Amino acid sequence: MRKTVLLIILSILITPYGVDAQCAMCRAALESNADNGAAEAINDGIVYLMAFPYLLMGGLGYIIYRKFRKRSPRTSS
Repeated sequence: MRKTVLLIILSILITPYGVDAQCAMCRAALESNADNGAAEAINDGIVYLMAFPYLLMGGLGYIIYRKFRKRSPRTSS
C-alpha cells in the first residue's frame, strides 16, 4: 500500500503540465499589450504564489503525521 501511494505521489509531481492562470483583468490588460514576455511573467508569478499554500499545508500535514507516529507505541514483530 505504501509503495502504491508513493508511486502515485511521484507520478503526480513528475508529470509535466501547462498552467495558464490569469484573472480576467490581467488577461485583458495583457492581451492589449503585444509583449508576450510580460504575460508569461505574470503567469509564472501567479503559479508561484499559488504553490505556497499547498507546500505549507503539506508541511503541516507531515509535521502532524510525525507527531502522531511518535506517540503511538511501536509493536515489534
